[in-house]
Amino acid sequence: MDKKLNLKLMLWRQNGAKDKGKFETYKVKDIDVSMSFLEMLDVLNETLTREGQEPVAFDHDCREGICGACGAVVNGKAHGKLKGTTLCQLHMRHFENNETIVIEPWRAKGFPVIKDLVVDRSSFDRIIAAGGYISAKTGSAPDANAIPVAKESVEQSMDAAACIGCGACVAACPNAAAMLFVGAKISHLVLLPQGKVESKTRTGNMVHQMDKEGFGNCSNEYECEAACPKSISVSNIALMNREFMFSKNPPKP
Repeated sequence: MDKKLNLKLMLWRQNGAKDKGKFETYKVKDIDVSMSFLEMLDVLNETLTREGQEPVAFDHDCREGICGACGAVVNGKAHGKLKGTTLCQLHMRHFENNETIVIEPWRAKGFPVIKDLVVDRSSFDRIIAAGGYISAKTGSAPDANAIPVAKESVEQSMDAAACIGCGACVAACPNAAAMLFVGAKISHLVLLPQGKVESKTRTGNMVHQMDKEGFGNCSNEYECEAACPKSISVSNIALMNREFMFSKNPPKP
């Protein structure tokens, strides 16, 4: 028989960005250790609904660690204590019976709380819209394969492209910096020939939009890399900074 857990949840409840918000305490019983963290929250919400209480709002979509929709700070760690996993990939077997679990939303000026654990991450969309794309036609796959690209550049680009934009890097950073996210989006384009054409304008536009959204700056804490579910390297931040120095929108004096 599978092990069952009884848990105490200290969960953040907040009704919009202007609401002060507070922690509420809930107890869940007979949680199967094979459940994911989001499935445990489903059980809580089913109980709250039966009792006539308002369920907890939280983001989710694919529940397979692909979409980047889910996210919460669990016991002080973005996506929980496991390295290289999203919240939906965190399973209850990693918790102890009668444990107290503290659950909070991402905390950042650029991620205002919509409700409970749901935050507005549209700031990331605006950063991408500022230049995180290529407008040149890349042709079909055979045409793309005909362009010589160094193996190291391809690997670095593909590693950066693994970023799912979940925002864990921002939540983990003491400065609420989004530089790992922006660096990854810049790197995966600038390292390939098709992305170099617009690199000077892209980097400047994206960095300035990042600053406009209210995110902080990197101070080399490396918490972003540690919390990233796709293990994106902080070397992408260094590449972004180099690109920014030579962009058409360099740092203002």
